[in-house]
Amino acid sequence: MAFVEVRGTRLYYEDEGDGPAVLLLHGWGTSGRVWQSQLPDLIRDHRVVTLDWRGCGRSDRPAAGNTIAGNVADLVEVITGLGLEKPAVVGSSMGAVFGTELALARPDLVGGVVAVDGPGYWPSEGMRDTVHEVTAALLADRPGLVASWVPNWCAPGASAALVDWTIRQIVDSAGYIDPLIGESATWDPRPRLPELSVPIAYVHGELDLQIPLAVARTCAALTPAATVHVVAGCGHLPHQEDPVAFTAVLRDVLAGLRVAV
Repeated sequence: MAFVEVRGTRLYYEDEGDGPAVLLLHGWGTSGRVWQSQLPDLIRDHRVVTLDWRGCGRSDRPAAGNTIAGNVADLVEVITGLGLEKPAVVGSSMGAVFGTELALARPDLVGGVVAVDGPGYWPSEGMRDTVHEVTAALLADRPGLVASWVPNWCAPGASAALVDWTIRQIVDSAGYIDPLIGESATWDPRPRLPELSVPIAYVHGELDLQIPLAVARTCAALTPAATVHVVAGCGHLPHQEDPVAFTAVLRDVLAGLRVAV
């Protein structure tokens, strides 16, 4: 097991393969294990670092620092500390928020961003209200709320085992990550996306009800040279719902990012 200490917190990571660097960031409450289906293919010709961000998976679970800005600060130290040379930052959901913010703040460190069903601004006031309700409900009954919420993340017909595994990871994560949901309710990258100077690709599940495909298309239209790639038949977790199709898309996207750089 490998850990890197950043800002007084130990973060678990795995570092495999050789070639252009890829940094994989999971979504809210899960862990780097969500990328397990992509790793055998990617490590053939990439250096792949899979990170559990603070409060999740095998990383430490401190009470402080789990904000969008705090996680971006962690990523700066991870990239420099592990000697990653302009990695492609692949982030799912909340991980896509971190990747986008990192690219805006430190474009010198990032070779490109792949936002998987993100970056996740809420397209309506009603959805923002729902986010605040979810945050409150997590305090009252974390297992019950997560069990009722997560099944809606996947498209109809998704594996029941995947849904159950996702629920168990989130229930096991530290409650200190919950304020990130409230913070994301008002987070909106659109005014700054025209300033993004590194290439970005939006990879999105066709049937995502949490972050609709229209969000990715809107962000791409505002972002210089951005591309949108749709994974048919998938919801919010395309890398897990259809890993074969997703990995094929991701490999094409990574090749395109290298050309853009």
